[in-house]
Amino acid sequence: MNKKELNKSRRDFIKAGLTGIAGITMLPVMAKGKADSPQPKKEKKTPFIYRILGKTGIKLPVVSMGVMNADNPKLVEAALDSGIVHLDTAHGYQRGRNEEMIGKVIKNRPRESFVLGTKIYENRDRKTGLFPKDAQNDSFIQKFETSLKRLGLEYVDILYLHNAARKEAALFEPYLESMLKLKKQGKIRFIGVSTHVNEPEVIRAAADSKVYDVVLTAYNFRQPHLEEVKKAIAYAAKAGLGVIAMKTQAGVYWDQARQNPINMKAALKWVLNDQNVHTTIPGFTTFDQMQLDLAVMNDLTLSKEEKNDLEQSEKMSLAGLYCSQCGTCTTQCLHQLEIPTLMRSFMYAYGYKNLGQARDTLISTGIHTLPCNTCTTCSVNCTMGFNIKKRILDIYRLKNIPEEFLV
Repeated sequence: MNKKELNKSRRDFIKAGLTGIAGITMLPVMAKGKADSPQPKKEKKTPFIYRILGKTGIKLPVVSMGVMNADNPKLVEAALDSGIVHLDTAHGYQRGRNEEMIGKVIKNRPRESFVLGTKIYENRDRKTGLFPKDAQNDSFIQKFETSLKRLGLEYVDILYLHNAARKEAALFEPYLESMLKLKKQGKIRFIGVSTHVNEPEVIRAAADSKVYDVVLTAYNFRQPHLEEVKKAIAYAAKAGLGVIAMKTQAGVYWDQARQNPINMKAALKWVLNDQNVHTTIPGFTTFDQMQLDLAVMNDLTLSKEEKNDLEQSEKMSLAGLYCSQCGTCTTQCLHQLEIPTLMRSFMYAYGYKNLGQARDTLISTGIHTLPCNTCTTCSVNCTMGFNIKKRILDIYRLKNIPEEFLV
């Protein structure tokens, strides 16, 4: 066996051994499924529901496309051809390959035919969620310029400061100055902030800043603090901000074994029944999933059966895969592990089948030696009902898998 064949054999062996990590039979690179199948025949279009994205004035269908987990350009093309207008990506998704793929898809399309949003993430203190005081805006601007080149665009419609967890982070002057500078140069049309954690505080700070035009927030029927999130969204919408919802599918599955999927249509409708949400960015990776999301765009009525489906967790006593990122676990943990990030990694692996993103998220915690094995019992009582120790030990196995086998 030559060296090339030996390397291929090693890759195949490791991939086969990973089936337990995400409760799946193939890795994302092998599990494109129906996304690789021929595009379905076009059906007669029905009128879509549109909403205005706050003071931006952009008119969008209520469903847009989160492209983070997608790697098939044909699927993105089909989404745009089917009536989806807004594509959401980020500088770091798939190590930049996501933006590159989108750039190829939109290359020959009229610029006014789509709306593109991307995000820039800058490192911050893991415990406080704040940027270093000596952080400079050069890195932020350089990353954005790289994103523009990947996308092949002269400007993007929305640029987000990615994953702000505190109002101080959302209002960090160096990066606000960077975005205002880029906006003045015509390289971005609107300034946004995204938040997965402590959403009400970040949303209200964005609304009061008089700088932000758009807020992208986690919002779904499983959030234990959803009433606070809902009030903050209403506050932002009243202030004129465009409101975009993500994490609408709440982890995709009720269970780790992926035997009980959440009703995707019902979950999406639930979010969109809030009139203050202007559009959503569910991530779909197959044509079937795309058609399901498209079907929501002309009827937001929740049937009795769909309402019952969303109450399934109480009936089945299932914790699900969605972590609310509330942070109460970190103060309970004797080792002060960054548990919310670890749980997000767990969701990426088991819910989204995105082992590459799961590994990147795991690595971002900076954990070099896992202390969980030293604890006889776990001191953390999760608000979502997770077995925290078991999930951490499970997802931590990804750290030892070479990166090249997950891309």
